[in-house]
Amino acid sequence: MKTIILLIHCPDQQGIIAKVTNFIAENKGNTVYLEQHVDTDESAFFMRLECEFDKNAHAIDLFETRFANEIAAELKMEWQLFDPAVKPKMGIFVSKYSHCLYDILGRHAAGELGVEIPVIISNHTDMETVAKNFNIPFKHIPVTKATKTSAEAEQTAILNAYKIDFVVLARYMQILSADFVDQFTHRIINIHHSFLPAFPGAKPYHSAHKRGVKIIGATSHYVTSDLDEGPIIEQEVVNVSHTHSIQDFIAKGRDVEKIVLSRAIKHHIDRKVLVYNNKTVVFD
Repeated sequence: MKTIILLIHCPDQQGIIAKVTNFIAENKGNTVYLEQHVDTDESAFFMRLECEFDKNAHAIDLFETRFANEIAAELKMEWQLFDPAVKPKMGIFVSKYSHCLYDILGRHAAGELGVEIPVIISNHTDMETVAKNFNIPFKHIPVTKATKTSAEAEQTAILNAYKIDFVVLARYMQILSADFVDQFTHRIINIHHSFLPAFPGAKPYHSAHKRGVKIIGATSHYVTSDLDEGPIIEQEVVNVSHTHSIQDFIAKGRDVEKIVLSRAIKHHIDRKVLVYNNKTVVFD
């Protein structure tokens, strides 16, 4: 059996689910999972669907062509078809903080993340030993204000050479240029150390502690040219109190960062995220 995943976004209208599932059945496919959402304010329809075919690759290509011509065109769909058997290639950017990197690599080694990790790129050498411990190539590319353009060109060349599908910023402490981001639209995932946009800056937990907050959190989002304004994929909070020190805040914050980033990566890998109007629909 051959499984495919369909992600669909189109204007809301009557009969979308019936037309899509009937088309799959007519092409000797079996729908095994379906989740849909209607944004009534935008009159927009979203659907994630998994189906199985007892067919070869040529037949799947033919199905894709017919679906585009006979269904997608009629319903004015934006749609994507994925083969879940094909593991995407994930590049990791990191600076000096190790907690998110260790978490990602540990989950990958345990078989929790269905990806390949061909390369880790960093503007520092601190994480080189970690990369070696997990047998992943490490590329050190220093970044300064004067070398930013050339550094990003080198990063892009490496990502292209490894045929990277998407990038994860595992606490990469550099702002990416709009030119770089535009090459990977909705394919760069970042973790931010707060509930956006609260407590920005280099010492968010110090600011949160000073304000006497009762929760701290983390936000994972797709990177856009507007700093920390990209579509949000996953968020989580953890309770804190007046009894907790700044170091407690930092430890709890790093724990929630790891959890939120890993969830966002998993959603992306499993093709469960649809982006529209700088928001996301994340299917269960």
